[in-house]
Amino acid sequence: MPYRTYPSYCDRLRQDMYFLTRNGRLSEHVVDKIILQLNRVYPQILTNKEAEKFRNPKASLHIRLSELISHLQKKGDKHCQEFYRALQINAEQLYNDLPSRKILSPMFFFACFSVAAGLALFMYCWNPDPKVIGGAKKILGFSPIIIGRHVRNICMVYMEDTSRKN
Repeated sequence: MPYRTYPSYCDRLRQDMYFLTRNGRLSEHVVDKIILQLNRVYPQILTNKEAEKFRNPKASLHIRLSELISHLQKKGDKHCQEFYRALQINAEQLYNDLPSRKILSPMFFFACFSVAAGLALFMYCWNPDPKVIGGAKKILGFSPIIIGRHVRNICMVYMEDTSRKN
């Protein structure tokens, strides 16, 4: 199985930066809570002086948040990870809507393909032509890997019933 690398927290933060700094995404109150959490719970991430700088009400929220994100990216992956943890605690819905969390895994595509293949097989078996049903029985009879045994047995019984009716 090939080794899959996941983006670092700094890379994810770079990807999410525009989304986070857009107007209206994060309120001033939430940004202050994140800064305080990073300062009080993890003082090694944000010192008191840095926290005061990023909580300065004279600067715009957009500038403060952009500078905070840039500062955390310079400090490293652990600091960016703690930012995500603070964001999840203080703004869970926004955290769930981040672009970096919307990337679909290969399993999603495999599941979609499996459903499509199952529907195609079902439609193939649904055909009332007896020649097609005989071929479908052969395919289903030798497909324990593709579909579960119980599902295969139900399909086989259904096809036998429909072939008797014809």
